[in-house]
Amino acid sequence: MQVLQQIQSMTPERFLAIYQSLEQQGFGPLDGEVAKLLKFRPQAIRKLSMEERARTARRILETTHNAQLAYEILGAYLIKHHKELVTGFLDATGVEHKDGMIEDVDAQKPAADKLVAALTELDKKYPPEDVTIYLAICAEQWPDVKPLDELWRKRAGAPASA
Repeated sequence: MQVLQQIQSMTPERFLAIYQSLEQQGFGPLDGEVAKLLKFRPQAIRKLSMEERARTARRILETTHNAQLAYEILGAYLIKHHKELVTGFLDATGVEHKDGMIEDVDAQKPAADKLVAALTELDKKYPPEDVTIYLAICAEQWPDVKPLDELWRKRAGAPASA
């Protein structure tokens, strides 16, 4: 549930910035769910400010504990705005991919001994908070690569896992 913890630790402004960056034709990524919760028709959701929609979307993620949806939002944000961060990590840790997409996640795992060097390089090129978001995604995606979770927890200030 690293991606949910990552979202919970974000400031409202940071979540809003991510939410707004994924806007398409005036709709945020979870506006359909927001409309359902508020009993709005889908088109009517645009009457609410993006701030209100983002706040409600975040509440939906946190109260439903929907890690998959959180994973998709954070992943979409990184692919849209920092695809080179994703591909750089995968290349540096030996994960085969096609433009950031991994065919067999179970067969392709990052080399644990290359993680620290990869993160050090990424921190030089990208905002560390975005590198931390990607590390949360990786820790969720590859739970059996324990150093991913440990590195993410250290960076995010999250308590050690049980």
